[in-house]
Amino acid sequence: MAVRVKRVYDPPAAEDGERFLVERLWPRGVAREAAQLTAWLKDLAPSTALRQWFHHDPERWPEFRRRYEAELQAPEKQAALLDLAQRARRGTITLVYAARDTQHNSALVLKEAVERRLRQTEE
Repeated sequence: MAVRVKRVYDPPAAEDGERFLVERLWPRGVAREAAQLTAWLKDLAPSTALRQWFHHDPERWPEFRRRYEAELQAPEKQAALLDLAQRARRGTITLVYAARDTQHNSALVLKEAVERRLRQTEE
């Protein structure tokens, strides 16, 4: 039972388990077959407006996290988070993202949200 994050440009590995692309836009230069995805969860990605506002600016990271976490509270996103948590309970899942910055990206925020959901369902 684990939730991982990984760049889509890194080669898939057996230890990735189920792989979910968590970007609203398809990453440039990546063939769908090469990505080896279980699913593309574009509805769980940050909204277009939030993504464009953030523009991968590390100075905006704290506010981006707050706003994205607020977006994840929407009922339709909560159902998807629950599904990911249930899959993580059965085995490893990997949230795949395209950003160059490995310290400031939406997949990290989503990972924390899935892990919180996992803890809530254990109680």
